[in-house]
Amino acid sequence: MGQVYEHFSLEERCEIARRRSAGETIRQIAAAMDRAPSSISRELKRNTGQQVGYKPSYADAQSKSRRWRGSKLIRNLDLQKLVLDRLGRGWSPQQVAGRLAREHGRTIVSYETIYRFIAAQIARTKDYAWRLYLPRGKSKRGFRGRKGGSSVQHIKHRVPVALRPAAAADRVNAGHWEADLMLFRTYGQAVLALHERSSRIVAIVRQPSKAAAPVAATIKSLLHDLPSNLRQTITFDNGTEFAFHHQLHQLGIETFFCDPHAPWQKGGIENAIGRMRRGLPRKTDLGLLTPRQIRHLARLYNNTPRKCLDFRTPAEVFLDVLHFECESTFPRPRE
Repeated sequence: MGQVYEHFSLEERCEIARRRSAGETIRQIAAAMDRAPSSISRELKRNTGQQVGYKPSYADAQSKSRRWRGSKLIRNLDLQKLVLDRLGRGWSPQQVAGRLAREHGRTIVSYETIYRFIAAQIARTKDYAWRLYLPRGKSKRGFRGRKGGSSVQHIKHRVPVALRPAAAADRVNAGHWEADLMLFRTYGQAVLALHERSSRIVAIVRQPSKAAAPVAATIKSLLHDLPSNLRQTITFDNGTEFAFHHQLHQLGIETFFCDPHAPWQKGGIENAIGRMRRGLPRKTDLGLLTPRQIRHLARLYNNTPRKCLDFRTPAEVFLDVLHFECESTFPRPRE
């Protein structure tokens, strides 16, 4: 059986430094520490700085830096290609890491490693196009607040969100929706977005304008064919585009409105729109997009795994719920 070599610990390096400063020779230090003289000699030669001499903390840092082999995504090119491919499809680093762990039954790469890899490429190459692999497209990490807000609008038959049923707030029960408009640089261009709170599935449809009548008509057409249990409530902000919300009462849908300047009360749709802005940034000219292209963006979102769904996709969760509702309401066979 061959000889086993061990790296010096920080405590051992402190002992070497103490004995060396006391004037002991390499062989005396080796005998006292039960180490080979060649090991002590190599330690002093490799980890002694020209200015600082032999310092335990400096020696320990030098030793660790030599053992670092680079990022996992640099060493494993196949994994790097897989990660970049999924990032390019609009997935966040957390979604990529979570889905890989779900597929393999163990952690393959952490989302922190992915973030650091992207940051390292930006710092190394000065190519800021690497930031486009990230959902928000930021070259620096951290939240950057935004200014602005909307004025309070008075809407007929408006019911505040505080009166919304408790079942709509816990995200356990399906059938509770949120709605908002995505606006663009060109005046009058808008996309209606609907978000189901439990499954996180979204539907997006281009609107001819911000007018209330077509907005209400679109929502009715999107929810009309769903089982009644899957269209119970819907929550809006205070924009006048939702002034005809009471037309949805014909479908048995209860409508509620956030408090003024409190969009976080419908945080699901706010988060969904933030994610979809990668494919539909504010500068987009909707006149150049076909309805099929817009539906494709919704499919990408609905087929992206989410941490809050245990890295299942919104489409998978919603189909399970829809299947359950249809099975539970299907007439039982006669005995």
